[in-house]
Amino acid sequence: MKRDKRRIPPLTDLLLRGLRIGASTLALVELLRSDWSGGCLASLAWLVFVQVERRRAPLKPPF
Repeated sequence: MKRDKRRIPPLTDLLLRGLRIGASTLALVELLRSDWSGGCLASLAWLVFVQVERRRAPLKPPF
């Protein structure tokens, strides 16, 4: 029987998730305040964090 890996995600995953949530919140707030440049830049940052998080996700073995 194989032993499960750590159940707690690494610190970098937690930090990346926090940055992603912060960027999306900031984008929403800035766009609601009609600050278009700040909202667009925060949206771009959110998109970059999402892409980085997807690329870091480990590929699961087929079985």
